[in-house]
Amino acid sequence: MNDTRVQNPLEGITLKTIVTKLIDDYGWEELGKRINIKCFNSNPSLNSSLKFLRKTPWARQKVEELYLRSQWLKKVNVKNN
Repeated sequence: MNDTRVQNPLEGITLKTIVTKLIDDYGWEELGKRINIKCFNSNPSLNSSLKFLRKTPWARQKVEELYLRSQWLKKVNVKNN
């Protein structure tokens, strides 16, 4: 039996986990440079960022894409070492 469902690499990962990991990896300043949105650049906090991202699909997509790229790069770097 073929499973035709598309696998979602973010399945089971909460937005809070994603944002927290990005903050840990990049910090607020670098995160704001990589994704230029006010919630990362002006008095950033986890709660205000989550509130904004849950209401703003285009911004959430950018955050999810950065998270996926950063995780992919970590895997590539581990394989190359």
